[in-house]
Amino acid sequence: MKNPNTEIAIRSALQDFAASVTAKMTQVVLGAPEDQLRGPFETFMDEVGHAFGWNVVCTGETPLPDRLGRPDYAVHLNQLLAGYVELKAPGVGATATRFRGHNRDQFKRFSAIPNILYTDGNEWVLYRDGKQVRSCRLSGDVASDGREAAVPQDADSIEDLLRDFLSWNPSIPVNRNGKIDLNRFAALLAPLCRMLRDDVIDALKDPESPLVQLAQDWRQLLFPDASDGQFADAYAQTVTFALLLGRSEGADPLTLDSAEASLAVQHNLLSRALQVLTDSDARADIVASLDLLLRVIAVVPSASLIGPEDPWLYFYEDFLAAYDPGLREKAGAYYTPVEVVRAQVRLIDDLLVNRLGKPLGFADPGVVTLDPAVGTGTYLLGVIEHALGRIKKEQGKGAIPGQATTLAKNLYGFELLVGPYAVSELRVSRALRDNEATLAAEGTHIYLTDTLESPHAEPPRMPFILRPIAEQHRRALKVKSEVPVIVCLGNPPYDRHDAVDTESETNLSQYGGWIRFGDPLPSNVVTDKRGRDRELKTAEARLERRQRLAILKDFLDPALAAGHGGHVKNLYNLYVYFWRWALWKVFEQSTAEGPGIVSFISASSYLDGDAFSGMREHIRRQCDEVWILDLGGEG
Repeated sequence: MKNPNTEIAIRSALQDFAASVTAKMTQVVLGAPEDQLRGPFETFMDEVGHAFGWNVVCTGETPLPDRLGRPDYAVHLNQLLAGYVELKAPGVGATATRFRGHNRDQFKRFSAIPNILYTDGNEWVLYRDGKQVRSCRLSGDVASDGREAAVPQDADSIEDLLRDFLSWNPSIPVNRNGKIDLNRFAALLAPLCRMLRDDVIDALKDPESPLVQLAQDWRQLLFPDASDGQFADAYAQTVTFALLLGRSEGADPLTLDSAEASLAVQHNLLSRALQVLTDSDARADIVASLDLLLRVIAVVPSASLIGPEDPWLYFYEDFLAAYDPGLREKAGAYYTPVEVVRAQVRLIDDLLVNRLGKPLGFADPGVVTLDPAVGTGTYLLGVIEHALGRIKKEQGKGAIPGQATTLAKNLYGFELLVGPYAVSELRVSRALRDNEATLAAEGTHIYLTDTLESPHAEPPRMPFILRPIAEQHRRALKVKSEVPVIVCLGNPPYDRHDAVDTESETNLSQYGGWIRFGDPLPSNVVTDKRGRDRELKTAEARLERRQRLAILKDFLDPALAAGHGGHVKNLYNLYVYFWRWALWKVFEQSTAEGPGIVSFISASSYLDGDAFSGMREHIRRQCDEVWILDLGGEG
C-alpha cells in the first residue's frame, strides 16, 4: 500500500515541474527546446528522492552538437549508478517507434543501455535493453498548461515508473545450477562494449578530444596501421576485459583503481593500459558507457569466473558473435574444440619424444613452444595439461611445481586482438599458478602483438607512464628476432583480402605485413642487372621491389615459374602468411636450432591448388617429413 505522504509529495513535485516548464516555454526560448526541461527536471528528481527517502543524484552531461553523444543525465541512487535519462523537446514524445532521423539513430545507440528513461515532460517511457517496459502520459501539456498538466492519477503512474527506474540493479544470468551463464553474460556484455566503442568513434571526430592523442600513442606503441575504428574497437575491448579480469582477480568493490591494482601483479600490460585509457581527461568523452560497464561487471561474483570447469573456454567466441559478427568473421575467431587440441598436442608430443629425442616431450627444458595466433590460450593450456600430466605420471606429483616453472619459461603466444589476449593471459597464468609454478615478474610470455610485423622493427621511446606497454612490445620483438622455437602450433586465422592500394605504403599490416612486403627499403635507389642505378619514384614501384625481397616470394616464385600467375592471388590469405612465418621461425631463421615441428589446423586449399605449388615445394624442401590429416571440412 502506498504511503499517502509520499503520494502528496510526488503530486506536488510533478505539478511544480509542469508549472516550471510552462513558465520557461512561454518565455523567449534560448537554446534547444529540450534544454528548457533540464532545470525543472533536476529539481523534480531531487524532490522525488526526498519523497522516497532515497539519495538520488542526477549528473547532467554537456550536449554535443552533431554527435549522437551521451544521455542527458546519469542518475545515481545511494552512490550507485541506477540508470540514465534522455530529455526530448515537449511534443516530440518518448515512444521510440515514432522517432525519426537523429532521434532514431540516437535511440539505436542507447538501446544497449539496460535502464534508461526517456521523457519530453509529457510522455515518460522506461526502456530496458531497448525494450519498452513502462510508460505513462500526463493528462495535459507541460508546455502550456502549468500545474493543470498533471492530475492525481498522473502522479500515481509517475511514482510507480520512477520507483521501478530507480530500483534497477544489474541482473547477471545464471544457469539451472545457480552458476553464471557465461554464454548469456557474453550477450549481455557485448552491447555495452559496443556502446563504448561507438562513443570512442564519436569522440575521435573531434580533433580536440583527448582520445585523439591516445589513438596516436596506441598506433605508435603497438599497431601503426590501426584505423580510428580499429583503435576504438581495441579501446573498448581493452577496457571491458581489463575490468572483467580485474573482477576475476578479486577487485571488490570494482572501481577503475581497484581493477588496475588487482591486475598489476600478473597482468601488467592490461593494468597500465586501463590506467592510460581511462585517465580523467579521456573519461569525459566515454563516461556514460564506462560507468555502465563498471556497474554491470561489479555485480559478477568473482568466484564464478574461476574453477575447474574453465568458464572462459568459449566465452570470447560467444562475446564476439554478439559484439561484432563481422569482426569475428574477419579475424577468423572460431576456436578449436578442446578434443581436437588434445589430439594435436598428443601427436606433437609423440614426435618430440620418438623423432626429436626429447624424452619429456613438451616438458623437456629444450623445447620452446609458440602459438602465433594464441586466441584464448586453448593450445597452450593443452600443452600445460599434457606436459604436467606426463611429469606426474613419470616423476610423481612432487616434481610438478619445478617442471611447471620450467614449462612457463618455454611457452609463448602472440595475439592481435585485445579480448582474447586478456582471456589467454588469465587462463594460462592461472593454470600455471594452480600447478604451483613460479612465474617471472612480467608474468606469462603471451604478448599483444602483430605476429606478421617485421622482427627488425624498432620500438619507439615513450613517456614513463607508457613504458610497461612499450616494454611488452620490445619483448615480443625479441621473441620474433632472437628466441629459437622448436614447436609452432595452433589454428591461425584465415581471410582472403582485397587488393593492396599500390599508391600508398601504409596499412601493409592488413595485407601480410613483413611476410609479403619485407622491411622498408633502405633507399629508393636500386641497381639493376647491368649495374645502373634506378630510382623507384612511385609507391607501386617500391612495393613491387619490397615484395621481391620478402619471404613470401619462396611460395610465389615457383608458382609463377610454373605458369600459375593467374591463380597466385589465392596466396594472399592470412593462413598462408602464418604458414610462411612459422616455417621461417622454426626452420630458417638464423637463430633456429632445429629440428622442429610446425603443426597447424588450416584451410586445405594449399594441398592441390595451382597457386600453392610453390608453397608445397618450399615445405618439401624445408621438412624431412610432412604429415597431413585432411578431414575434408570445407564442404
